Amino acid sequence: MTHDPFYVQGCTLITRTANLKPAINLRELRDRIEACPRASLYHHFCETKLRPSFDDPEYPNDFAVWAAHALRDPVLAERLGVLDPYTYPELEDLRVATLDIIDDRLSETEVYPTADRGDQFHFLQAMTVVFGTGVYLQSKEDLPGAVQGMNLGSIYYHFIEARRRAPIGLDDFTAWLAGFGDEADPLAQRLATLDFYFLSLRELKDTLIATVTDALAGRTA
Repeated sequence: MTHDPFYVQGCTLITRTANLKPAINLRELRDRIEACPRASLYHHFCETKLRPSFDDPEYPNDFAVWAAHALRDPVLAERLGVLDPYTYPELEDLRVATLDIIDDRLSETEVYPTADRGDQFHFLQAMTVVFGTGVYLQSKEDLPGAVQGMNLGSIYYHFIEARRRAPIGLDDFTAWLAGFGDEADPLAQRLATLDFYFLSLRELKDTLIATVTDALAGRTA
C-alpha cells in the first residue's frame, strides 16, 4: 500500500479580543458564554495549552481557572474543570454543557460570586498561524524520533488542532498511519484512543513518545 510522506508543521497563535464586555461576576460570565463566538469558546477550552500565559496544572480551561482564582469558587471550578471538550460532537453542545453547570451553580447561591476589579474575565479568540519545519517522515518507524524532535507547537498542531480538520476528530498521526494498512493498526489504535485533554503539552509529548515506541516494539499498554 502506498502512502504519502508526513510533513511536520509548526504553529503559533495570534490572539485578539472577542468584542465582548469583560465579565466580573458569575451571572455575567454565563451571559457572555451564551453569546460568545465559537472561536472564543474553543480558545478558552482548547487553545490554552499553546498559550504561553496559561500555566495551571489543576484546571485545564480558562473558565475553571477564573472560577477558582477570581471568583474563589472551588466547587464551580471543579465542575468546569472536568469538562472535556473533545467528548462533545459540536462546540454548541459544549456551550450547552457549560451553561448547564453555571446555571446549576447560580441556583445554589444567593449572591453571584464576583471578582475583584482588575480580575474580570476577558473573552479572547485566536488565529492559528501554521509554518513548515522542513522535516518529513517516510516510514512509521520514523515517528518516535520525529516526535522526540518536535516542539510543543508541532505537537499541538498535529495531535490537538488536527481534530478540527478533516477527518474530524482524528489526529494527523493516526490519519497518516491509515495509509500503511493493517500493519499500522496497533499503533493507530493506541494513538486514536489516547486520553490527552488533561495532559499538558509537555506531558502529551512524553506520552506520545512512549506510546509510539512501545507500539512499534510490540509492547502492550
